[in-house]
Amino acid sequence: MSTNTRLSTSTQLPVAEPAEVRAAAARLIRADGRAFTAVLALNALAAAAGLVGPWLLGRIIDEVRAGGGVAVVDRLALVILLCALAQLLLARGARFVGHRFGERTLARVREEYVDRALALPASVVERAGTGDLTARGTADVAAVGTTLRDVGPELLISSVQALFLIGAVFVLDPFLGCCAVLAQSGIWFVLRWYLRRARTGYLAEGAATSEVAEIVSATAAGARTVEAFGLRQRRVAASRDALEASRRTRMRTLYLRCVFFLAVEISYVLPVAVVLMVGGALHERGAMSLGAVVAAALYLRQLESPLDTVLMRMEQLQSSGASFARVEGLGRAPRAVPSGSPAPVDDRIDVRGVRYAYDRGGEVLRGVDLTVRPGERLAVVGPSGAGKTTLSRLLAGIDVPGAGSVTVGGVPVADLDPEQLRRQVVLVTQEHHVFLGTVRDNLLIAEPAAGDTELWAALTAVGADDWVRELPEGLDTELGSGGPAAQAAPVAGQAPRQQGGAPVADGSRAQQLALARVVLADPHTLILDEATALLDPTTARHTERALAAVLEGRTVIAIAHRLHTAHDADRVAVMEDGRLTELGTHESLVAAEGAYAALWHSWHGEPSGPS
Repeated sequence: MSTNTRLSTSTQLPVAEPAEVRAAAARLIRADGRAFTAVLALNALAAAAGLVGPWLLGRIIDEVRAGGGVAVVDRLALVILLCALAQLLLARGARFVGHRFGERTLARVREEYVDRALALPASVVERAGTGDLTARGTADVAAVGTTLRDVGPELLISSVQALFLIGAVFVLDPFLGCCAVLAQSGIWFVLRWYLRRARTGYLAEGAATSEVAEIVSATAAGARTVEAFGLRQRRVAASRDALEASRRTRMRTLYLRCVFFLAVEISYVLPVAVVLMVGGALHERGAMSLGAVVAAALYLRQLESPLDTVLMRMEQLQSSGASFARVEGLGRAPRAVPSGSPAPVDDRIDVRGVRYAYDRGGEVLRGVDLTVRPGERLAVVGPSGAGKTTLSRLLAGIDVPGAGSVTVGGVPVADLDPEQLRRQVVLVTQEHHVFLGTVRDNLLIAEPAAGDTELWAALTAVGADDWVRELPEGLDTELGSGGPAAQAAPVAGQAPRQQGGAPVADGSRAQQLALARVVLADPHTLILDEATALLDPTTARHTERALAAVLEGRTVIAIAHRLHTAHDADRVAVMEDGRLTELGTHESLVAAEGAYAALWHSWHGEPSGPS
């Protein structure tokens, strides 16, 4: 059982400010500017074609009242039909171009999100929690995609149509146009009221959704820990609290929509009614023809559809805008160290006066001093909670000490760029992942240039070559859910399978693949923190010795939970309560009858102390 299972609430990733969101949107538009211009042009032409119909209908009314014949009506009706057909074709073309623009832009958003997520330091991801990162990469990116594909094009089309229709009313009669605008003025006040509150409401809703996702995923991942420590009721209570917070944020945004939509529905009726009354009075006085009044009323009636789309999509735009702020906010998170950091002069690791405390707890490390010589095999032992795992994370550059320094070859480990760090220090824990793809794909992550000979040598080094050869297509067998190897190679959460008549521990083959990746990466320093915990003791010891042989001359630091690892090490470091209390060879520490000797005798079931 891992002592690192996350069961606490997370520190969420940052959110982009409105100005940053606008700048990001402008950047995406510039990246495909020709398509965006084409969308605007087609929308404008479609809107212009749509204006002809009501105007010609008013002409027909005036021609009939003036005594015009059927021929005039037929000629104008044919023009109306042709303009309607042109509007249909132009609108469909605009929608097609808009959707293509949206899909290409969404692809850029997704690629940028993946690049930014991969550039995040591991410590930032862990503190934020996988729930927040997953919610942003799924629900939020999907919301942005819907906006780019559907909401954006429709909003552009409807906005252009609405402007053209209002402009047409002003062309018919400026006074009627002013009356129509005044009749609709109430909606702008409601819109301002809504927009001032919507962003905050939707951001709160997104944060609450992330918290629910984090609690659910953490509870599922730590199910065994929850059962072992009797935390079921506490986790249920935490889930209920998160769901209640999520419900409250959703009710808040629902209230905003209800007020907004009610005002929108009322605003549709007023302009038409006002124009008919005012236009009727003007027509009675001979100041306006009946055809002009009808055309103005039809324009305003037509305005209902694009205005309804604009306002409805505006509501969706607030939701997706909040999602875009969360997606774009990933760019504000701390980044991994860029390339160009100084190269270590050698592989010597020095820990000097290191202190460290987690955000929500006390000090875990209290002035640790340690030197690990190049090529040395060091075992770090101690009771649970002594700070062993925290030390391994500092040595691997995942976390930065609060005080003191951790250096390799004279360079702070945390200052190494990702490529240097991967070649210098690799941390392997018991939490392993099998990526969707073939066995070959899973191994080439560590060394893309490796050939089959190197891949098989790495698998052989960790004892995984036998079961890989038994797979239907060997290295080219698909791994993951549903594939043949998913049943042949169990991962965490699946029932144990049989391999050659012997039971295979849950997730053991995933662990072997991870260790094979380490062999391919060939780091100068390897840190093993429960890296073989999922293997049975015999296989674990065989794997550790095979790794030691393969990594001969490399530095190996093992967080030892099985003391045979300490027995095989060059030196043993004993940690207690965040301090390094003993350091020496296995034989010297056993002879000293201190803390390590007590652990050794206890592990062998022997009485401690001299007989």
